[in-house]
Amino acid sequence: MVTTILSDQALEPASSRDQQEIDNFSAQAASWWDSSGPFAPLHRLNPTRIRILANLFAAHFSRSLDKTDPFSGLSLTDVGCGGGLVTEPFARLGFDIVGLDASAENIATARNHAETSGLKIDYRVGAPEDKDAPNGPFDAVVALEVIEHVSDIKTFIDSLTEKVGPNGILVLSTINRTLKSLALAKVAAEYILRWVPAGTHTWSKFVKPSELTHHLRHSGFTVTAIQGMDYDLATGEWHPCDDVSVNYVLAAVR
Repeated sequence: MVTTILSDQALEPASSRDQQEIDNFSAQAASWWDSSGPFAPLHRLNPTRIRILANLFAAHFSRSLDKTDPFSGLSLTDVGCGGGLVTEPFARLGFDIVGLDASAENIATARNHAETSGLKIDYRVGAPEDKDAPNGPFDAVVALEVIEHVSDIKTFIDSLTEKVGPNGILVLSTINRTLKSLALAKVAAEYILRWVPAGTHTWSKFVKPSELTHHLRHSGFTVTAIQGMDYDLATGEWHPCDDVSVNYVLAAVR
């Protein structure tokens, strides 16, 4: 008779948490809504990614963006919501929203800002794979500029896809792992332009669209759209583009 002894670590469920990444964001949590602070690049990016996502949702759910609250009656969870830069705009567009983040400090900032803004948003502390994390199902699940900060992509993707309802949509945005992204999103952004603190990103953790597609396919999802985003140094504005070699948004459905 052979007895197999499993270590406590082997018995622990897989986790997408990267504690160092969480600590880094927690240390800056009070600055989420400072448009000239460490999250200034996200403030500049936000109008473009909100527009891209709104168009994706409008097409998927057959909604008109001409209405004041075009997504009324639909639910959305914003995973890795940070201070709520995306959560709040989509709450204003009518979604019933749950914001989830592994940093308690981020959630405290998000809750405070939503309260002072008069918005009703259900904010929770945790990772998407946690047993007590909100399971939905949700009409829309988004994780924007998050996957490049997690420790286990498969666990993260699996937990997101499980939350998507039968006719729902999953949207991710991240940074491609290319030489161009190394030069622009890592070296230039952190060490030359100093848009974000040095060490914010690890280039090896950037994710190629083909890798996301692979993980999503194994979860029974099909990628329906990939949209690049490009920064114009002359105007200081972001624009949708066909080039996905640096920043991109990816949508998938079951």
